Amino acid sequence: MLIRKFFLPLFAFLSIFTATAQDKKFAIHTVAFYNVENLYDTINDPLTRDDEWVYSSKYYKRKISNVAKVLSMIGDGENPNPPTVIGLAEAENRRVLEALVKEPNLMPFDYGIVHFDSPDRRGIDCAFLYQKSKFKPTSYVNIPLIIYESDTKKIDSSSAAKSDASDEEIEVDATNKRIYTRDQILMTGLLDGEEIHFIVNHWPSRRGGEKISSLLREKAAALNVKIIDSLRLLNPEAKVITMGDLNDGPFNRSLKKVLKAKGDRKSLAPGDIYNPMENMAKKGIGTLAYRDAWDLFDQILVTESLVRDDYKSYRFWKAGVYNKPFMIQTTGQYKGYGLRNNATSPGYSDHFPSYIYLIKQK
Repeated sequence: MLIRKFFLPLFAFLSIFTATAQDKKFAIHTVAFYNVENLYDTINDPLTRDDEWVYSSKYYKRKISNVAKVLSMIGDGENPNPPTVIGLAEAENRRVLEALVKEPNLMPFDYGIVHFDSPDRRGIDCAFLYQKSKFKPTSYVNIPLIIYESDTKKIDSSSAAKSDASDEEIEVDATNKRIYTRDQILMTGLLDGEEIHFIVNHWPSRRGGEKISSLLREKAAALNVKIIDSLRLLNPEAKVITMGDLNDGPFNRSLKKVLKAKGDRKSLAPGDIYNPMENMAKKGIGTLAYRDAWDLFDQILVTESLVRDDYKSYRFWKAGVYNKPFMIQTTGQYKGYGLRNNATSPGYSDHFPSYIYLIKQK
């Protein structure tokens, strides 16, 4: 299966910035998101259902090294430095994150960690990594996504059992079934002295089918809206970047009807959310493949305040999906897919990372 080129300038007129950014007339930072696919450790946690992913020491060390290699390279087409801020999904705990930032490919950049344990039954969490020399967190908080079966009126355990996905577990109580999923983490801080807010997400899976589970992701999108609105209430000009494995594409209801994300930069009004991944999806670009079809689930969206033409403060420049040949399966049934873990050898991930550039005129 042929892989399409996964990076392209989103707007032709922005290409004028390429030369100037390389000539150091613009400060540039890369912001990235990566679903690292079951980044577990070697210890069986009795509080989570991680039995299937308790790795051997050799497997674990190789997996950590693989992930660090990718993270160190994301965005190197325009920015030789690794991402300043990285959102992660599917990391088991802080222990694996501490091992990750100590890897030779990442250790020179002195990454800090923002992490919270989530209630996901598999024990997979979201987290942020950030370069301490460039970004200074001022606050961070985890916001739980509390959803129940009754919220959807469509989810039932029989349909869920038929699905291949297993990201969420349904726990039965006397009155309802809560669906335990990942928290959303809000991190606020100063990028070269300029306040920017970041949200990292891993929305509910498509367990039971896309249509059946859609309302769960719409609930997740509604929580995103609530967080962004609260930030804009304090500061209407708040600069917000929300990222993650959304388990929906740019044209699904959660993005278009709830977040009301727009893919046309010129149509943005104050308070709107811009999704640079929309135009990429139209061209068939994706971050993961399923049954030989590509989906763009790993997205980074920004508020309109980051998409203005005044580059005296940090602004969105362009976006991409990071895909190098070493990250791609080259043989077998899944040729062309992301090189994921298997029983004997750790890969990189079944997802490709996404990223954006922020630039500011010096």
